[in-house]
Amino acid sequence: MHIDSTNWKILQTLQKNARISNSALGRAVGITSPAVAERIRKMEDAGILIGYKAEISHFESGHQLKAIITLRAFMGRLKPFLEKVHEFSEVLNCYRITGNENILLEVVLFDQFHLEEFIDKLITYGETKTHIVLSTVIENAPIRTRREDRIYKKSKV
Repeated sequence: MHIDSTNWKILQTLQKNARISNSALGRAVGITSPAVAERIRKMEDAGILIGYKAEISHFESGHQLKAIITLRAFMGRLKPFLEKVHEFSEVLNCYRITGNENILLEVVLFDQFHLEEFIDKLITYGETKTHIVLSTVIENAPIRTRREDRIYKKSKV
């Protein structure tokens, strides 16, 4: 499916506020509410628009720590880990990566004792490296068109 300029405007607006009504979205991009609904449905069907979510503060929900953990799996332990990781409630995101490590995890934990317990679970699968997140610099940045990206980069020079 081709993403034209109107579809990009819809996507950009939804990335800022996924709860916006179709009528407000239509006014923002210059088309009717039914046309917005049809375009959104087509982008969902094409797999371009893959979901809507609520963002929750890990800190306010009682998780004092956010960490990035890499795992270098032991020989024969990667597949069992990939099957088990879905059961770890601490994991927000899990990526299989290239390089010396096989896995990159983004996790939230209640405290340092919880971190220790979680690492104890992981070390049965491989060698870990833990990085505590001190603050967030960029999070959930919107995806831009190529043209917008060039304009953005020029404005920063």
